[in-house]
This record gives sequence, structure tokens and C-alpha cells, in this order.
Amino acid sequence: MTDSIRVGSFIMSKRKEAGMTQQQLAEKLNISFQSVSKWETGNAYPNVEILCDLAMVLGVTTDEILTGSEKSEDGLSYSKAGVDIAYTDTIKKEMAKHLETEDKRVLNKMGAFASLYDIYFPAMKEPVLVLKSEEPGSKQKLAMEYGYTESICHDMINHLVNDIIVMGAKPLAVLDTIVCGNAEKDTIKSLVKGIADACRENECTLVGGETSIQPLVVDAGVYVLTSSIVGIVEKKDVVDGSAIREGDVVLAVASNGLHTNGYSLVRMLMDKAPQIKLDKIEGMTFIEQIMKPHTPYYRAVKELFGKNVLHGMAHITGGGIEGNLGRVIPEGLTAEIDLSKLRLLPIFKYIKKNGNISDEEMLHTFNCGVGLNIVTDEKDAAAVIRHISKFYDCYEIGRIRSGEERVGFVNRLEWV
Repeated sequence: MTDSIRVGSFIMSKRKEAGMTQQQLAEKLNISFQSVSKWETGNAYPNVEILCDLAMVLGVTTDEILTGSEKSEDGLSYSKAGVDIAYTDTIKKEMAKHLETEDKRVLNKMGAFASLYDIYFPAMKEPVLVLKSEEPGSKQKLAMEYGYTESICHDMINHLVNDIIVMGAKPLAVLDTIVCGNAEKDTIKSLVKGIADACRENECTLVGGETSIQPLVVDAGVYVLTSSIVGIVEKKDVVDGSAIREGDVVLAVASNGLHTNGYSLVRMLMDKAPQIKLDKIEGMTFIEQIMKPHTPYYRAVKELFGKNVLHGMAHITGGGIEGNLGRVIPEGLTAEIDLSKLRLLPIFKYIKKNGNISDEEMLHTFNCGVGLNIVTDEKDAAAVIRHISKFYDCYEIGRIRSGEERVGFVNRLEWV
């Protein structure tokens, strides 16, 4: 028999075993019964788009449909272990659509063993690659639970890009990894689309990655995301805090909420008081507020690169202002932050009140409304504020003083 006839005979036998007519099978798949008839007579193959649904209805694997035979009950196979190669191949075809790019530096496409990226930058005398890996933390658990599949991808990429732009780097290329217990085509497609879209919005390219199905390691329905980025900066233009001097001004650039930090504490609060999920905060539910995607800052700061106005920058994530701004403050200097100047967002006021959380814990766990710190010369501060304010709220919160502690706080947070 030819392959198509063998496949058709297999589909027919499995349909009859299930006690279905061609019409009933067609209705379950939302197609015409003529399509089923063509499969069974060997005149057509099932479309890739419907292959997984057909396998589920017939109670077989996609591998078995494509080979036209049932795997031995006794013999071991990758499909029986939970990884269906034929099905994953259909997923890869879906992924390829979102990896299409006009970026001429990407020299090959999906299917190669690794991605090729041209890093010839003739305008740079001493180009430096800036590398970083990141994952969206426990926020991704809430994202899968509440249907924020694409949104969590923006969280991950925006966080990743923010971590390299604070060093003055232009983002170039991203590699992603998706680890799951079982690969649901629609979910994988949504994740890859979200990652690719987020990369485009940050003016970089998703060049490839890895989707790893590990049924004996990760529970079905669980997806673990991570990604890595490469950026580039001229060596003389690296922003690392070494230019910070006494008298410099510390600016705050607003966040839109929690970004990707503090979610273990938030989930504890939700477990303690489940009713808060639907509480309204500025017209949005608690869930909608905490699931806002991480603010991306590249477009707001890129025009300032190479102009000697950015003495230091810090992406405010876990550890808050003290834990992150302190990384770039030189020895012998202190960033004196006036807490009364922080423009606290309503979501943080809500979390503090309902969780009965101390100011110290809030400052250590959350960004408290400040997603990015910029340190600049006093004479340049007004111009930097005007520029950043075209994108996000930006204002002064402190000064660089001589001192031993990298970050010091004065005054108190004003919650009312």
C-alpha cells in the first residue's frame, strides 16, 4: 500500500473502533465529512493544523497517524514517554512564522543547529558585547493561571533589555528557552509570538532558541520561560557608574507597577485573602494591576547614549532602590535618596495596607513606583528629565554625597 492509503486505512480503523461515522468525526473536528472521506480513501492527508486534534479524538499519537500504524504495546517509544516528534515538528512550523525577520544580520533561519548573527560594526572602534540571561520569576505562574500568556513574554524581554541598556548597550539578538511538561500548540505559539513581538518593540530580534518537552520533569500544563540577550556598546561609552561624582543628581523614572518582582509575597497575600483578586484599584482589578507587563525603557534612553550625560543607571528590580542603585555607586560615595519624593503608585499602597507590610520590606521587595534610576550631572538634569518625560514620568529623588554606604535614605515614604 502507498503511504496515503496506509494512513487512510489507519484513520478509518480507529474511527470505527471509536464507534464514529465519518460525519461524527468531521463534526468533532469542525470540518466537512468529505475531508474525512478523502483521508480514508488515501486521496489526501490530514492538514498539519488539524493533526493534533485528530490524534486526540482517535486516541492515538500524531506519529501513529503519520506512519499509519499503531506502536507496539510492549516496545518503548519517545511518544509513549510523552514526546511526540511529529507533533513537535508541527509546532516548529508555527514558531517559524514568528521568527521571520528583515534583520540582515541574521544569517540563517530556524532549523540550523545554532543561530548566526553578523556582529561587524564598522562605526565602532572597540565594540563590547553585553550579555544577560533572565526569566520572569513566579509571575509566570500567575500568567498561565489567569491567561496572560503573551503578556508574560513582554515581561521577560522588557526586563532582559532593561538590564543591558543600563550599561549603555543597544539590544541586538535574543535566544529563548521554553521548558514544558507537554507542548500545547496554541500555548507555544502564543509564547513565541509574545517573545518575538516584545523583541521587535525593543528593536532587537528573536533569532532562535529551544523548546524542551520534559514530561517526567515538569508537570503537564506548566511552562518555564527563560531567555538570553546580546547587546553592543562602544567601549568608551559603557555606562558603569565610574563617571558618578559628588553633587550628581539621582533621577527616578516611573514604573507602571510591580514589573517582575515581589510576586512570591503577592501570591502569599492572595492565598491569605483570595477575595482581593477582583478588588478595583483605579478602575482595574487587582489581577489586572499586578499583571501589567514590565515597563521597557530602551526607547526612552537610547537617544542619550554616547552623549556623556548618563553617569550611571540602575534597573530597579528585586532588592529595590538600595539593592540595585548601590551596584553602580563608586566607593566613597552615597546616593542620598529622599523617600518623601517617591511617587508611590496606588497598587503599592493597596499591597502595603492589605498585607500590613513595613516600609522597610516594601522598599526591599518592590520598586515602589521607580523602575529606573539615572545619575547625571546637575547641569544636565533638567534636559534629561525633559527628554525622558516624553516617554515616562521622570523626576529628581536624590543627590550623590560623600559617604561610606552606597545608598542612604532620608525622610519617610508618604503613603497618604
